[in-house]
Amino acid sequence: MATEEQQDPYTTVETLKTALAHAGIVLPSLGVDIASPTLKLVELGRVRADVAARLADVLRKGGQE
Repeated sequence: MATEEQQDPYTTVETLKTALAHAGIVLPSLGVDIASPTLKLVELGRVRADVAARLADVLRKGGQE
């Protein structure tokens, strides 16, 4: 795993999108926050309550479905 200083937010977004897709979850607003490039922030965005509940369920189970 890359350190915080080395982590590319664009790569991170793609990795997260892939992992979420494997769990059947789509975060439509997921992307890189281009307003603050030096902070390398990832914008998770807003989601419907059912998507948030599904995400919580997957995290509780350790991502193993």
